[in-house]
Amino acid sequence: MLVHEPKARKVTGELPEKSQSFQAWRPAATPPTVPRTAAVIHHTPKILVLDLDETLIHSTSRSPTWTALRNQHSSVRPHMVEVVLDGRSVIYHVYKRPYVDVFLRKVASWYHVVIFTASVQEYADPVIDWLDQGRGLIAGRLFRDACTYKNGSYLKNLSIVDGDLSRVCLVDNSPASYHLNPSNGIPVEGWTHDAADEGLLDLLPVLDSLRFAQDVRHVLGLRITESQQAGAAK
Repeated sequence: MLVHEPKARKVTGELPEKSQSFQAWRPAATPPTVPRTAAVIHHTPKILVLDLDETLIHSTSRSPTWTALRNQHSSVRPHMVEVVLDGRSVIYHVYKRPYVDVFLRKVASWYHVVIFTASVQEYADPVIDWLDQGRGLIAGRLFRDACTYKNGSYLKNLSIVDGDLSRVCLVDNSPASYHLNPSNGIPVEGWTHDAADEGLLDLLPVLDSLRFAQDVRHVLGLRITESQQAGAAK
């Protein structure tokens, strides 16, 4: 039995100049004149759910010496992941999306980060371990068995992550993934090889603002309304 590649659903560096202004939020110091009994606003981190393949990384079971892939990724060395299913072993070559390390460090200071992938655990676990590098950036992980399979797509029910969907958002390159919770989805262009890609950096201003929203659906739902209005105007 052949092992299939992770779903075809659809490299690191420093922050470029345009994004150096992003700073982690910190509460202002309480003035010494404020009584100890005064109410203090408590900021509870929301939950940021991230897709894996084509959102944070790209992988292939073909050798990196394959001409097309070599040309795409230039001299970048892939991470090797061995996946054993039904007694068969397959080696995957995994590439990081540009700025993924910068992105994960930043969003982990703002949110509880959960990886929710439609890939199998045997493949995804070592890839997530490689991304996290023992830094504790990724607080949780969910795999294919937590998805709902419907009409050829793996849907991600975010209520599995947290029952309060006002504080959960999902970044995914596949709109089908957040079909069950459309007002919680944040689209991102899928990535496979572009070394100049800044898709993850472009998400930072949105995520920086969204963490302070009382209900993320009130903000993200505007995108759906605008899309519907644009469609009706055509």
